[in-house]
Amino acid sequence: MPNKKTTVRRFWARLPRPRSWRELFFKLCIAALVPLLVFFAYCDAKVRGAFDPQRYDQPAKVYARPLVLASGAVLTAFELEEELANLGYRKARLVSEPGSYWRQGDVLTIYLRAFDFADGRREARKITVQMAATTVGIVRNALGERIVEEQLEPTVIGGVYPDRHEDRLMLSLDEAPQMLVETLLQVEDRHFYSHFGISPRSIARALLVNLKAGRTVQGGSTLTQQLVKNTLLSNERSLWRKFKEAAMSLLTELHYSKDRILEAYLNEVYLGQEGNRAIHGFALAARHYFNRPLQELDLAQVSMLVGMVKGPSYYDPWRHPARAVARRNTVLAELAEEGWLNPEQLRAWQAEPLSLSKSSALAGVYPAYVDLVRRQLSRDYARQDLQKKGLRIFTPFDPLLQRRAEAATAKALAQLESRKKDLQVAMVVTAVDSGDVVAVIGGRRPRYAGFNRALDALRPIGSLAKPAVYLTALNQPERYNLLTPLRDEPLSVPNADGSLWRPLNYDRKAHGMVPLHSALSHSYNLATANLGLDVGLGSVMEMFQRLGVHRPLLEVPSMLLGAAALAPIEVAAMYQTIAADGRYTPLRTIYAVSDANGKPLARYPQQPKQVLDPAPVHLLQYAMLETVREGTGKSIYNVLPKDYRVAGKTGTSNDTRDSWFAGFAGDYLAVVWIGLDNNASTGLTGASGALRVWRQFMAEASTEQMPFARRDNIEYLWVDADTGLRSQSWCDNARYMPFIRGSEPQGSGGCKPDGEKMWNWFKGVFD
Repeated sequence: MPNKKTTVRRFWARLPRPRSWRELFFKLCIAALVPLLVFFAYCDAKVRGAFDPQRYDQPAKVYARPLVLASGAVLTAFELEEELANLGYRKARLVSEPGSYWRQGDVLTIYLRAFDFADGRREARKITVQMAATTVGIVRNALGERIVEEQLEPTVIGGVYPDRHEDRLMLSLDEAPQMLVETLLQVEDRHFYSHFGISPRSIARALLVNLKAGRTVQGGSTLTQQLVKNTLLSNERSLWRKFKEAAMSLLTELHYSKDRILEAYLNEVYLGQEGNRAIHGFALAARHYFNRPLQELDLAQVSMLVGMVKGPSYYDPWRHPARAVARRNTVLAELAEEGWLNPEQLRAWQAEPLSLSKSSALAGVYPAYVDLVRRQLSRDYARQDLQKKGLRIFTPFDPLLQRRAEAATAKALAQLESRKKDLQVAMVVTAVDSGDVVAVIGGRRPRYAGFNRALDALRPIGSLAKPAVYLTALNQPERYNLLTPLRDEPLSVPNADGSLWRPLNYDRKAHGMVPLHSALSHSYNLATANLGLDVGLGSVMEMFQRLGVHRPLLEVPSMLLGAAALAPIEVAAMYQTIAADGRYTPLRTIYAVSDANGKPLARYPQQPKQVLDPAPVHLLQYAMLETVREGTGKSIYNVLPKDYRVAGKTGTSNDTRDSWFAGFAGDYLAVVWIGLDNNASTGLTGASGALRVWRQFMAEASTEQMPFARRDNIEYLWVDADTGLRSQSWCDNARYMPFIRGSEPQGSGGCKPDGEKMWNWFKGVFD
């Protein structure tokens, strides 16, 4: 059998011999050119279409609510200035261009930016706002005419990013400030418009500088090479990769104009990180670091961004501010060397602070809320559309309320952690009148993405289930009213597995016969369990569904005391119906969607549905008012004003594993959960844990107490709280209580008119 060497010899022997050395040379050249041609064909295929504008993914952007400036709106001058600062508006006495404002006393002059709102475009315009102590006074246009309202543009709070987590705001070369273009070319590629993709002159200069320094201090790559490297190649360091980079750069210059290459670079260059989100392009970087449009940046800010091209992580202005300042000043010095700045101007610009818009990269990031938005969007839009088409998502999210919720949770956790470490928290805040979700906290570190407890932590809700039991009873006015005596006595119910369910009160005592309103306000387990069994488990389960709980629940006796595991967002949906007088409104996180050009695509109007008779809901609200006045939630008024009307309910699961509070004023409803991720005991009840967060938030956020006007089919009577008989306002134990007509007590108590008590009562009314 012939070996390999024999086979090779035979192969070469069969080949026709070259007739001359010239022919041999020609064939060798052809043999060498074939792989080179294949290599260039491969590179050409990679380059073609790589830098077309439509190639870039444009993630969907999620916007917060726009702040409405209308006469009478609750807002202080300080809060308005804070909002302007968060939007990147700068103080300027002349207020001569969009994105600037000036405050003089209680009058703010604001030059609003142009913006495509959900209902149409608003061009840039100047307004004047006269502020009162705690409200907006008068809003005027540039002519001094009084107008009904104006609104600030909303801020971006997140997005739906591609799998590689890149984000950018697309920018055309015409939109790029000339100052940015010239500074970038001066620092990174002075001969950009004269070279052909690679610059031998720059390579030689960099080699000389590096040899003198004894280390790499300067690169010789052109902007075209940088673009190719960042877009088409890996970070591998090898001669082979440099060869590919050079070949692709030449081909890029062949296929694209210089302006197109520069525009692609402005949109592609990597300039930082926000969590797992990569910041690409100067337009997004301007928003990320300064929260201002690129066109509004000054020379110092532009120089910082251009300086970061050399090393975004190394010159990160939040982590390494001294490095960022030094690099910025180096860029400014290069401009001065070229004669763009005189020595006095250079000193002035180099003395400027960084003027970052926020304290860290994650300030202004709200992952828990954006997570909720993404889930709603996924029902209506394909993932690819959300990641690539630049959709604009408008939400009712309120950054001001979110910051107050975060401050309340941080303060409460700091107080509680002396008793228990590693506590976690979740919170959902909604607008009572609309069902809009305005703030969400998913954990103790609300600016970090991760397990979203507000949406995904299914925990037993404890006594938060009790309103469903009592509302089921109050829906039967022929049998129950707020004074109906309930048996707060021990009971024993067989479970399906043969065991016995024997609930206990929190204080381990039985209280005998107690009126219905007291049983709820003091959260008596025995009275609630007996009542739930009397009205029927099936009826209570149906009430949960009517209130907005769509999760299937087990029809077992322990459900009456909150064995059901729900997420805070589900509890918020349930209590929203109670706060809205029996109107069920699906919680809303999106009210409009438009395309990248501002064209409306979809609206999400609310469609409330009256699912419960308002009369029994009114009675339940009365008992929940009593809960915070006299019952388990009375410590609320250690913080809230005594005359500020709110309603709520505490909740505690077995072994104090979960601490809950759900309650509402006239404007906002909030649900708070505190617990441990390992489901261990916290030692906290609803009153000693979650209620602390709730009361602190409401004290700072709520400006409208709960309305409690008379309702149709409701009659208020003075009754004796002990006997349940009719009474008079001046009698002992008299309580003014609502009754559905036909369910009120008929008999009267033995209280006789007492002149002195009557006089004192009338005196108290008029004093």
